[in-house]
Amino acid sequence: MFNKIQFEQKTIEILGSKMSYIDEGEGDPIVFIHGVPTSKRVWRGIIPELSQSARCIAVDLIGLGQSDKPDIDYSIDDHVRYFTQFMEALNLENATLVMHAWGSVIGFSYAMHHPNKIKGLAFFESYLRPLTDWAMLSLPMQELATVVNQEDNAEVLANTDFFIEHLLPRALLKDLPDEDIEFYKQVLQKTQQKPLLQYLKELPTGSEPEHITQLLQDYSDFLRESSVPKLLIYGVPGYNTTMSTIMWAREHLPNLSMADIGPLLHFPQISNPEAVGAAIAGWYSQLK
Repeated sequence: MFNKIQFEQKTIEILGSKMSYIDEGEGDPIVFIHGVPTSKRVWRGIIPELSQSARCIAVDLIGLGQSDKPDIDYSIDDHVRYFTQFMEALNLENATLVMHAWGSVIGFSYAMHHPNKIKGLAFFESYLRPLTDWAMLSLPMQELATVVNQEDNAEVLANTDFFIEHLLPRALLKDLPDEDIEFYKQVLQKTQQKPLLQYLKELPTGSEPEHITQLLQDYSDFLRESSVPKLLIYGVPGYNTTMSTIMWAREHLPNLSMADIGPLLHFPQISNPEAVGAAIAGWYSQLK
């Protein structure tokens, strides 16, 4: 059933390239931001429930999914710039951002610079604060960082099918459908894996890279001061969301709701879309 859900595909020109998105339902917008190297496909099990009470918009980040693949670096700054222009092009106000993994860096950055456009922030497996110490990483993330940090390994990973065929499925509680694996492989081949390679280079592993650490610190400060409603979805064991991160969020983030959806790993929107959708829907119904 999950893989049979289909939506109309739309495109809009952003900075000279077309970005692909889906737009379902009516009302205030809920904007879904996926991570790297996935696409808006990861939200297809969640949108049907939420689109009954909101306008659900899921965009393919530039260079990923069905969006164009321009010749850019695909740095986090590039992603933020394209996403910001996407939000402006659709004139989205009073928006709730639903963010996963690397998509949270993009979404939190946008919210920090456009707080007057934000109604709420929902996130899971996200980056909430700088990772200033190796011990702050979960064991799976330590293993990935160890491999990436070895000389030339990032380029090896990004230029083979290893990431899609081995690392991505290991982060799921169920098998990734074959059609999803083939879809992501084809997408990355069209860009010579540039978005994935840049992501691996910018992956926070302690206090490095410095510019990523500073970005996380900046929007973490914003989150600690902002009264915007927030929803942290979590489970055990998480890849990015460790127990220490959960405790930190409970202590430091104002107006925070929390939803424990049980066994998680890294892609609950694929493994358990019903639980993720129910958590967001229940929280969203309370927003003004």
